[in-house]
Order: sequence, then C-alpha cells, then structure tokens
Amino acid sequence: MMKVYRDLNQIVTLSGAQAKDGRRLLPEDLSIIEDGAVVFSEEVIAWVGKSSELPPEYANLPAASLKDHVLTPELVDSHTHIVFGGDRASEYCDRLNGVSYEEIAKRGGGILLTMNMTNEASSEALYESACERIKRLHSYGIGTIEIKSGYGLNFEKEFELSQVIDRLKKTFAPKVNIFNTYMAAHDVPRTFKNSSSYMNEVVIPLLEKVAPMKIIDAVDIFHEKNYFNAEDVELLFSRAKALGIQRKIHADELNDNEGASLACKFEALSADHVLKVSENGIKALATSTTVATLLPGTAFFLGKPLAPARKMLDAGVKVAIASDYNPGSCHCDNILLISSMAAAQLKMNQTEIWAGMTLNGAHALGLYDQGSITVGKRSRFSLFKAETLSHISYNWGRNFAVNLP
Repeated sequence: MMKVYRDLNQIVTLSGAQAKDGRRLLPEDLSIIEDGAVVFSEEVIAWVGKSSELPPEYANLPAASLKDHVLTPELVDSHTHIVFGGDRASEYCDRLNGVSYEEIAKRGGGILLTMNMTNEASSEALYESACERIKRLHSYGIGTIEIKSGYGLNFEKEFELSQVIDRLKKTFAPKVNIFNTYMAAHDVPRTFKNSSSYMNEVVIPLLEKVAPMKIIDAVDIFHEKNYFNAEDVELLFSRAKALGIQRKIHADELNDNEGASLACKFEALSADHVLKVSENGIKALATSTTVATLLPGTAFFLGKPLAPARKMLDAGVKVAIASDYNPGSCHCDNILLISSMAAAQLKMNQTEIWAGMTLNGAHALGLYDQGSITVGKRSRFSLFKAETLSHISYNWGRNFAVNLP
C-alpha cells in the first residue's frame, strides 16, 4: 500500500551525503527539500520532491499533511549495551568524588559488578527492563538500535543474553529494527587465568553454538591492554568470517593499540571509540569500508578528551555517532542530546552530525539500504514537530520526535 507525506517544512534527504558515501561532507549535503513530499510503501521510497511537484499518478493516494514537521532518515543508535542487570549509580558518584576507576575495580566495581548483577537477574527481568529502555530510545525518534551482549561473561548467561536480544528483536519489529551483536569478549572474568583461556573455553565455543541459530548479526570484542589482544581479535574475527558473521570492535579507547588498522584488515563494519586512534589507523579507515563510530557520551561521562573527529573526517573516514548507552561508562540514552553537546567540540558540521546518526550509523551496522530519503531506499523515517532541522540541533535535550502517522 503506497502513501504520501506532504507539506513538510523540511525533508532532510541526505542525498548529497549518500552520493559521497558519507565522506567529506559539506553543509549543503543535507540536501533539504522545503515544503517537501515523499511517496512510499512499507518497504521502499518511490518518489521525493516538493509538494507542489507531486506527480499526478500519486494524487489519489492516502496522504498525511505534515506542516510544521521535519522528516529525516531514521535515527540509528549503532552502539548500545542495554541488556543488563542493576546499575552503577554509586560508582558514578564515587568517581565524581575522586575515586579512581582502578580503585573502583579493586572494590569489585566496573564491568564485573554489572556481570554479577546481570547473572543474578532472570531472563524475564532482563527482557522487561530492556523493553522499557527500547521504548524510551524510540520516543526520541530512534528506529534502529544495535544491542550487544557481554554482561554475562560465562557460557550459559551469554547464550541467554543473545536469546533475550533475539526476543527483543522479534517483539519490536518492524517499528524498531534491532541488530543483535554477540560480545561475550567484553571482559575477562577473574575465574580465567588469561584472555586466551576465556576465548577458547567460552567465546569461541558459544559462537559455534549460536551461529547456526541465525540469531546474531555480528560479533564484537574489547581490544585493549589487559583485556583482549590482537591474537584474540584474529581468532574471533577469523572464525566469525568463516561462519558468515559480520565483525565490529571496541578499538583504541584507552591506548593506541592499532585496533582501527586491525578492524580494517578484517573488513569490520565499524571500529568504535577510537579516542586514541593513530595516524596509521586513520589512514587505514580512510581507505576502507569500516566506519569509525564515535561515542562522545562516554568521554563526557568519564571526563576524557573526545576522539580526534576532525582529523578523521578530513582524511576521508566515514564517521558515525552512537550513544554507547550502558550502566557504567555512559548512562545516557539520548543520541540527539549527546550529538548536540559534542558537535562544537568535535568540530563537526551539521551534515556530519546528522549523517553520523543516520546514514553512517546505518552503514556501521551493514544496513546500506537505509540512511537517506532517496528513491529505492527503505522507508525508514524519523519525524519531528519542529520548524527546521536547525531547531532540533539547537534545543539541547528537548524531544521534538513524534510518531509517524
């Protein structure tokens, strides 16, 4: 069934950004149509242009007049950890009060604390709490959400978490498109002598179990000193590639470990964080299909410098922005708020910011059929009751998103 949205104040098509593959974007690459209209089915966009130029063959289709609204490609949050038990509110305040992350970890805090609380929570409790979080994200206009496992850190619970995410995917489809990322390699539990033993006893055997079930969309790994090394990454990525599963990586967050270069070597969908990315890593990203996913909310939450966005953008790297919503290092689920706050410090223009949350965010999940409002792309939109796109960026933290008619 075809339908029409018309009389929109603005349609942010991002056709210019699409034509450039999301790289070296200029303000005009937003490709905004004033007083716009779009014709679409449930699956695909058939026509987009000015309302006054709507072709006659579409004149009798069901139409919604959306004056005083802005239509954008669907917002994508391409990096979240929203299936977890408990919280770390007291830990956050300890950090504000001067307690170091190392000291918090010695006390049993950090990811391993969330591991314990997640293991104590039932599958149903984890599902229900994640449902509430997804509903809240969707209320901001976010329609595609990546969700990682990684707080079970044992064979049984990580298997359960992948199944919980699959259940969430089925519950919210098609309104919310959920991407299921397997991240048992999030930390090394203290019950294992090293990362290699954990990889060989839990991560790889469980991957072999879940892969035939066709419930996971990608694997991810925390590549960092004292976590998982290059050999662990190669083991996981080689096996995932052989199984036909996409790869993602937490790279160069705390140190320059050449994680971005490793991501490109294995044709990963994205290298995420990249706070400490090297010149070699930037060069590798610029000539690859791997997206650099920036997570400025994490830097804000932890009081760290932001990633060198301008260096990457000027080199031709495809850059996405995501929330990294999680219980410990970024307990903020509003990607629009994060992006508005970070834009000036990252020195990103408006097209780079919005492409980062739409087109390039979709590409960071391998979703190349969405991210722009152009003929032939999927009809995945976000709608805002606002005068212009600039008003959405300008009003930090104010939610303009409304349900699609």
